[in-house]
Amino acid sequence: MLAELLDNGHKALVFSQFVDHLTILREYLDRQKIAYQYLDGRTPAKRRKQRVDAFQNGEGDVFLISLKAGGTGLNLTAADFVIHMDPWWNPAVEDQASDRAHRIGQQRPVTIYRLVAQGTIEDKIVALHKTKRDLADSLLAGTNVSSKISTDELLALIQT
Repeated sequence: MLAELLDNGHKALVFSQFVDHLTILREYLDRQKIAYQYLDGRTPAKRRKQRVDAFQNGEGDVFLISLKAGGTGLNLTAADFVIHMDPWWNPAVEDQASDRAHRIGQQRPVTIYRLVAQGTIEDKIVALHKTKRDLADSLLAGTNVSSKISTDELLALIQT
């Protein structure tokens, strides 16, 4: 997927909550000689800004970012694709990460991919995301979808 995106002139943000997963991706990009930037929680603030600026200025077609370190406060409009390698329990965290590409100054449509294997815990997390979003939407819209959710389901949502 990544090779096809790059062949078509796209740039991608790749998020993972696991630094070890990002390390595997770094090794792949190095072998393929694909230019990239990298940011995780250990990246000092000064280097963080340098890497963001480098990506925005065309130095790298891929930006590998740990979800918690790069989920807020970054403007990465050079990217028009966002790839989530693994889901986080709270969908708002993923949404904030995706919003790094959806900023003022974005000139192209942004496409978001979430890579999830069917029948895995990640698949269950994505289903939980849908339930949480539906509940939030119903509360914000003032509809009565919340009455369709059992007390146990509501409690499970609050506890996760």
